[in-house]
Amino acid sequence: MKNWVKICFFFLLITIFIIPLAACNKKEVLNVKVAEVTHSIFYAPQYVALEKGFFADEGLKVELTTTAGGDKTMTALLSGGADIALVGSETSIYVYAQGSNDPVINFAQLTQTDGTFLVSRNKIENFSWNQLKGSTFLGQRKGGMPQMVGEYVLKKHGIDPKTDLNLIQNVDFANIAPAFASGTGDFVQLFEPTASVFEKEGKGHIVASFGTESGHVPYTTFMAKQSFMKENKQAIEKFTRAIYKAQVWVKSHSAKEIAEVIKPQFEDTDLAIIETVVDRYKSQGSYATDPVLDEEEWNNLQNIMEKAGELPKRADYKTLVNTDVANKVK
Repeated sequence: MKNWVKICFFFLLITIFIIPLAACNKKEVLNVKVAEVTHSIFYAPQYVALEKGFFADEGLKVELTTTAGGDKTMTALLSGGADIALVGSETSIYVYAQGSNDPVINFAQLTQTDGTFLVSRNKIENFSWNQLKGSTFLGQRKGGMPQMVGEYVLKKHGIDPKTDLNLIQNVDFANIAPAFASGTGDFVQLFEPTASVFEKEGKGHIVASFGTESGHVPYTTFMAKQSFMKENKQAIEKFTRAIYKAQVWVKSHSAKEIAEVIKPQFEDTDLAIIETVVDRYKSQGSYATDPVLDEEEWNNLQNIMEKAGELPKRADYKTLVNTDVANKVK
C-alpha cells in the first residue's frame, strides 16, 4: 500500500512541476505575413534569414509573398493582406502625401543603393556617360525609384533625359528586358540577375552601375502601418533582430557562401550567376550592414524624388522613420 502511495505521489510531482515547465519552454510562434515588391538577389539578406533559420530562432513563422510592383505591395499592406512590406521608401511618402491617418513607417533598411545597371547593346571599351547623348535609352517605369535614380544620375553627368536622348518609359517592368533583347534601345537600365545573364549570353554589356553613381539611399526597406507596430511590438523587434543577424552574416561571408545559402530561393538561376550578382552587390555596398535608416539617406531619397518631379511633399524623417527597434537590436 505504501508503495502505491509513493507511485501516486511521484506522478503527482510530474504533473505539478515537469509538464508546466515543458509548456513554458515551448516557444510561442508568431505568424508574420511579408509582401516583397519583387523576388530578387538584391534582397539576399532576407533570404539568408529564411534559409539559415534566423526568423525561426526568434519564434517567427514568416509567410513571404511576392506582390510584383510597389503599388500592389502597398495595397497589400494597407488592406491588411500583409503585416510587413519590403518595398521602396518612396511608397511611404506617397501614402503620407495622401493624408493617411495610419501612416506607413519605415523601421528596418535592407538595401542602401540603387540595384540597377546600365547595359549597352554594343561592347564599349572606354565608357563615358556622354555616349548616351543621341541614343535610345530604355528606362524604368515612371514614378518608381529605378526611374528616378536613373534620371538623377543622367542629370548628374550633364544629360537632360528629355532633350539629350530618346527616353522610353512606357514599357512595363516585366517586359523591359524582353524589349531590349528584341532590339529596342541602345542602352537599358536593368536589375540583376538579368544584366549578368544578358552579358553571359552576349545580348548586352554592363558598362556602369546606377547604385554606385547615386550614393546611399533607403532603396528598399521593411515597413508596417503605425497601428501594427504599436500593437505588435514583440513581432517587429523579433523580425528586425533576425534581419540584423542576416546582415551581419552576409557582411562576414563570401559571395560564394551567400549564393549557396540562398540558391533554394532561385532554383532556376545558375549558382555561378547568383554568386556573380551577390559579389557585384556586395562590392558596391548595396546590402545595408545594419537595419538603421539614417537621416542623410532619407534626405538624399527626397532630393532624388524632387529632381525627378515626383515628390508630392517633403516628409519629415521622424514622421515616417522609426529607428528605435533597429538601434535596440544593434
